[in-house]
Amino acid sequence: MTDDLQFNDLTGKETTMLEGGINGQDFKALFDAGMTWLRTNHQLVNSLNVFPVPDGDTGTNMLLTMQAAMNEVQHSGELNIGKMAHSLAKGALLGARGNSGVILSQIWRGFARSLDSVDMMDVNQFVGALHEARNTAYKGVVRPVEGTILTVIKDMAAAAEEALKTTSDLKTMLEVVVSAADKSVRNTPELLPVLKQAGVVDSGGKGLYFIFDGIARFLNNQPLDTAIATVQPLSALSLEQTKEEIEPGQDYEVVVDFKPYKSLNLEEFYSQLSDIGTSIQIGEGDGMYRMHIHVPTDRRYDPIDYTMSIGTVTKVNMENLLDQMNGSSDSSREPEIKFPEVEPGNIAVIVVSPGTGISRIFASLGAAGVVHGGQTMNPSTEEILHAFENLPTDKIIILPNNKNIILAAQTAVSMSVKKVAVIPSKNVPQGLSALLRLIPDGNFEQNVKEMNEALSEVETCEITQATRSVEINGVHVKEGEVIGLLNGKLVYSSDNLKQTCLELLKEAGADERERITFFYGNNISEKEVNTIIETVQIRYPNHELEVHQGGQPHYQFIIAVE
Repeated sequence: MTDDLQFNDLTGKETTMLEGGINGQDFKALFDAGMTWLRTNHQLVNSLNVFPVPDGDTGTNMLLTMQAAMNEVQHSGELNIGKMAHSLAKGALLGARGNSGVILSQIWRGFARSLDSVDMMDVNQFVGALHEARNTAYKGVVRPVEGTILTVIKDMAAAAEEALKTTSDLKTMLEVVVSAADKSVRNTPELLPVLKQAGVVDSGGKGLYFIFDGIARFLNNQPLDTAIATVQPLSALSLEQTKEEIEPGQDYEVVVDFKPYKSLNLEEFYSQLSDIGTSIQIGEGDGMYRMHIHVPTDRRYDPIDYTMSIGTVTKVNMENLLDQMNGSSDSSREPEIKFPEVEPGNIAVIVVSPGTGISRIFASLGAAGVVHGGQTMNPSTEEILHAFENLPTDKIIILPNNKNIILAAQTAVSMSVKKVAVIPSKNVPQGLSALLRLIPDGNFEQNVKEMNEALSEVETCEITQATRSVEINGVHVKEGEVIGLLNGKLVYSSDNLKQTCLELLKEAGADERERITFFYGNNISEKEVNTIIETVQIRYPNHELEVHQGGQPHYQFIIAVE
């Protein structure tokens, strides 16, 4: 929760602050403002997902990275901007989630490095800090891709260097930087064809824009708690993620489906809801709207009453968030996962797993520890680090099992004194294939070599539901259809789960393989699973079929074809 006193102390004094330079406390307040504006708009950033799959979490990853940075300095009274910047960068590095969060942490690391011996930051030092932020971010990525957050920070730094020729005013410089960020984000589809295909701009770049735009809005006394009004498809509303960010006073979650009497004035609608609660999301589909909001107990009926005044309510859902967070659920607790003992001097493998069932399989194959995470919630650098730092061995191998977690895993390596290697597994089947090669008391380098080789021995199929209509890779997708991804590439879409499954296996070359292993998620019934398996068995009568309860969210099936 933003410290309102901190904002009130600085609001109205920005001119004096900028004229005298920015100290540590000023920078902390500006950083907080950027984080607040990102929080207000992070669901918009989440919706800028290239593939129509329910894992558009860039905004959430960047927000949690910023929050981790602020937590590091929450009670700090440090006036030296160099020391304050380094503390914020340290917090961001430890809390970095996903590729976007890791790159953002590198931006702040470079920013801080430039201010090493600086007490107060003036306009020249601000421009120098952006320059070093750009360099550090690019160095942190093995194969930089243009049309991403990297391009945006590069364009911001270039614009600042050019503007320095004509201005020494910090506020003017900040306006130049924000404008450059906005222009750069709009141009990302021209640099990255997949963005143009999907009809979106780069989400990481948009998140960075919101951070700096929030700082500018703060200095201009503009509100930071009212989001830019947007509507996303109904199925794209990530309601699970909103429960991860419950703030004081958010006692109830209210979701209302309705059809407005007349054309909906989105900005007015959002403004009215902002007076009632927080975590507001709005979705639209076929003339119907869905409104999601978190409210205090005494206002839990207000969103319903207000919505009824502007349209016909067709469905209402209300949940007690505090009750859920306190764990008063009727569902029985899963038995604890048992991991093998790690012998001193042996190799310990840490895996990232999206579901309890998959975690049990990893443990049975010799994994020493599991970090929960996957498509919709990437673990932080610190969570990965903590998973192995206290193990009684200095030989560690990490299987991230998701392309968006590899950077965070590699960052954890750089922060440990142990001998750590990251096997760049991009999905669960690759991770399982690699783990089968593990010889705990064997040679470390040989294990790493063997596990890397195992990644290419399995084809990975994933089945989920499309969150929006789009055309990518020549595949026409309609919102709500069942889509199939082969090794992360969208290859098929239909309105039938069985058909998508069979076509996906065909694309994976299952005819030439011997074994098909299904991991089913928590969004499909066992009856549906059995029906699919029976069909696959008929189609592939000579194949070895395995079926496991994976427990992963959103994805009906993760399938390994070997």
